[in-house]
Amino acid sequence: MDRPTISALGRLEVVETGRRRRWSEDEKVRIVLESLAGPRLVSATARRHGISRSQLLAWRRAFRVERSEAGPTTGFVPAVIVPEPATASLPKTASSTAGDGRMEIMLPRGRRIIVDAGVDPAALSRVLDVLEQR
Repeated sequence: MDRPTISALGRLEVVETGRRRRWSEDEKVRIVLESLAGPRLVSATARRHGISRSQLLAWRRAFRVERSEAGPTTGFVPAVIVPEPATASLPKTASSTAGDGRMEIMLPRGRRIIVDAGVDPAALSRVLDVLEQR
């Protein structure tokens, strides 16, 4: 019985791909903030820094968790004051008077909240916090 023999061995070459890169926390935060600067910047930012999109998304998730653990952040939001239309589209209730005002809050993704001037600020804050997390 003949055994097959390997007569020609090819040259085996070991290619070193290099070390894993180490990113400092400051570099990660800088890259994450760059990706958050505008819409649809995740892939472009990842390519610019030579990392995968999934790696950048993982850093963004970690950044969001750290930020939420740090406590609520306060900041300014754009506000637009528009005159009340002559004919109100919402029916007036018995508790509202002519002097009552209302506020319309535009949220991301097309959401909007309309509240009366006498709304409880703590309750409104809780509602906005819940909607912000979605």
